[in-house]
Amino acid sequence: MRAALALALLRLCLAKVNLAPHFFDNGAGSSDGNMALFSLPEDTPVGSHVYTLNGTDPEGEPVSYHISFDPSTRSVFSVDSSFGNITLIEELDREVAEKVVILVTDVNDQAPRFLQEPYTVQIPEDTPAGSSLFEVHAVDKDTGSGGSVTYFLQNLLATQFTVDRHSGVLRLRAGTTLDYEKARVHLVTVVAQDGGGQLRGAAAVFSATTTVTVSVEDVQDVGPVFVGTPFHGCVYEDMVPGSEVLTVVAMDGDRGKPNRLLYSLMNGSDDAFDINTTSGAIVVTQSPAQLRREVYELQVQVTEVSAAGSPAAQATVPVTIRIVDINNHPPVFYGESGPQTRFELSLFEHPPPGEILRGLKVTVKDADQGSNAKFALQLVGLGGAFRVVPQTALKEAQVTVLTENSAAIDFEKFRVLTFQLLATEVDTAEKFSATAHVVVQLLDTNDNAPQFTSPHYVARVPEDAPGGSTVVAVRAVDVDTDPWGEVTYFVYGPEADLFQVHSSTGVICTQPWASLDAEATARYSFHVRAEDAGGRHDLANVTVLLLDVNDHPPQFGQSIQEKTMVLGIPVKIEATDLDAEAPNNLVDYSILRAEPASVFDIDARTGQIRLKSSIRSLDALCNITHNGDCTWALEVQAKDRGSPSFSTMAVLRIDITDAETLPWTSMDTFLTQTRDEPAKAMGVLAGAMAITVAITALVSTATFWHKKSNKVLPVRRVLRRRPCPAPRAAHSNWLKCNRTEAAAKFVLKEDPPSENCNSSLGSPPAPRAPMPPPLPRVAPDAGAPLSTVPTVSGSLTSLQPRGSPKHSASGSPIQSALVSELRQQFERKSRADEERF
Repeated sequence: MRAALALALLRLCLAKVNLAPHFFDNGAGSSDGNMALFSLPEDTPVGSHVYTLNGTDPEGEPVSYHISFDPSTRSVFSVDSSFGNITLIEELDREVAEKVVILVTDVNDQAPRFLQEPYTVQIPEDTPAGSSLFEVHAVDKDTGSGGSVTYFLQNLLATQFTVDRHSGVLRLRAGTTLDYEKARVHLVTVVAQDGGGQLRGAAAVFSATTTVTVSVEDVQDVGPVFVGTPFHGCVYEDMVPGSEVLTVVAMDGDRGKPNRLLYSLMNGSDDAFDINTTSGAIVVTQSPAQLRREVYELQVQVTEVSAAGSPAAQATVPVTIRIVDINNHPPVFYGESGPQTRFELSLFEHPPPGEILRGLKVTVKDADQGSNAKFALQLVGLGGAFRVVPQTALKEAQVTVLTENSAAIDFEKFRVLTFQLLATEVDTAEKFSATAHVVVQLLDTNDNAPQFTSPHYVARVPEDAPGGSTVVAVRAVDVDTDPWGEVTYFVYGPEADLFQVHSSTGVICTQPWASLDAEATARYSFHVRAEDAGGRHDLANVTVLLLDVNDHPPQFGQSIQEKTMVLGIPVKIEATDLDAEAPNNLVDYSILRAEPASVFDIDARTGQIRLKSSIRSLDALCNITHNGDCTWALEVQAKDRGSPSFSTMAVLRIDITDAETLPWTSMDTFLTQTRDEPAKAMGVLAGAMAITVAITALVSTATFWHKKSNKVLPVRRVLRRRPCPAPRAAHSNWLKCNRTEAAAKFVLKEDPPSENCNSSLGSPPAPRAPMPPPLPRVAPDAGAPLSTVPTVSGSLTSLQPRGSPKHSASGSPIQSALVSELRQQFERKSRADEERF
């Protein structure tokens, strides 16, 4: 049977009690801690170890454990005072209990609460680091972990204090000290937080905060300090013995609990002065007429008296006392030769701040004594360019003027600076004063660099300008005076070789040997440097743009050219002009003369030549020419648009034929039309050949595809070599005019035929051979479509210059070697492709 235990008191006893120890709360069901919710079966054998008490002391002192029971109950447990082990010493019998204890499970629904707030503590400023200062205490009505409370500071990094997380003991952090003179009060925020628990099915943690006000108490660790030093006093000639001259003031450096201070005179008084020991007032003990010195240097000592009445720290201070008479003299300015009211000196501009005006030697004197001779010095004018030292003086002072604002002392703004020195009495009713005029002649220094009037200069020069021509004049200004204001110019840069600059005027010219060419270089860019005698400089960029001059005439590729014109299709001539810019490089074309008659029009812009619209047949042309050979000689002019204008002439020989009389396919027409544009022809031919190869590959693949098995099976074919066909020739009646002479003008550069009649487009050209005679023209079948023959490029070589071109009845100028060669090579290529497949 489990006995009903009435645990009345569990307490900890310490050998030395400063702060209360506390138990560890290890939660319900634990075997050590504070016996919270402890239960025990009634059949537990006597002598069994049933629990272990566990606690700690904030100061680290040893802990002893004790247990007590209600007087009306049995003592069924014993405890080991050193280790806290609890042992069962009597049998338990649950059936004899008359009371039933019902345990209600706690939840964490209470927040910690600090007791006995507010917290205020006073500690001396010499408290050692690590000392315990105060203990805060918070309670949480919950049990278990929800009722356990831990402490921490809200701002751990910015405080001089620490707190024990279990006991709430506030300590001075190790390595830190307190100083009453720096901070008299510290506000420390402490947070109390419970151990957390379940609340309505969720984890909950509660906390509370409090502020501990730590007041620092002052201790005697600072000696006395005099206030208002230096101490100066005056004894006037009308004073009587016992009059107060001045009062020295001192105070204890420890402001919190200051000690009493006593004053005394150490030496220098010659019994002419005495001091009040408590107030520090110094009085004159003799008549001023009896005083033998004008100035007395006294030594005053102040001594702290502790609360016990014994002397403590001491301090001394000098005191100056002057004997003065009645104020009957104003201040007077003196120079090297006596009283003076005007001073002149020279000074270089922009002296460094704090520099002394060494050429100014001024002294101020006041013949009175004591306070009557005390005066203040100040500068009037210039708005803070200088300042005067000292600002106050007694009887006599050597005046020193220092530079205050270096920028205001500028030679370029003011050549002469004028200001006044004013000395005014301070402590007199009369306020006598004196004025001295100071004139400063400023000397120039090299404080300014040259400045170009523009950071970038652009010049435009004709390309035919002779060497030594002026390009542009640059200008830089230096506001300094001579020699610092003299500017020297230099040019430099990768493109400056062709130019030179006059060192003093800044005029940039071309080199005497320079030759400019806008077609070679149209733009030059380089730098010009302006430098004064001190090395200060400025840079500017110069860009020279060459203006194109019409110095190149148009040029034809050849002075004598030959063209073949198909009736209705224009031919084109072209000339180039090497000038750099328009309109000098723009060319206009015109026909100056045509033989035997003017039957052509020319496009002045493009150079395309076409027959006049009234010429519509080849017969009409043949009737015009001599011998009916349809050959014209044109004198063509190419003229640029420059000023002055240049022109060039070329002789153009044109053979005219009729395209309708030729058995040409559309490819023939295309070749003729693109004769002047070979790149276009090659592109079209390459595309056509690519399409042909692709179609051939598709047809070959389809041939080997078996429809039933969906497999590619080999097919045997008998390939027969076709004999090489004879070269095709045009019909002898292509043209009605005599063409034998025109056909003989060209020879075919053709590769020798191979064994299988295939020709390679990339093989080198064969030796020239006469063009084969043209074949008879066969009229095409009306029902059969005309075939289109792709062509490739060939080359033509003229046999001899044309004199008076004549045509035979069997030749044709249009059936040229170009068309013949292209047709033959393509036919060979086609036959080779057919035999291969």
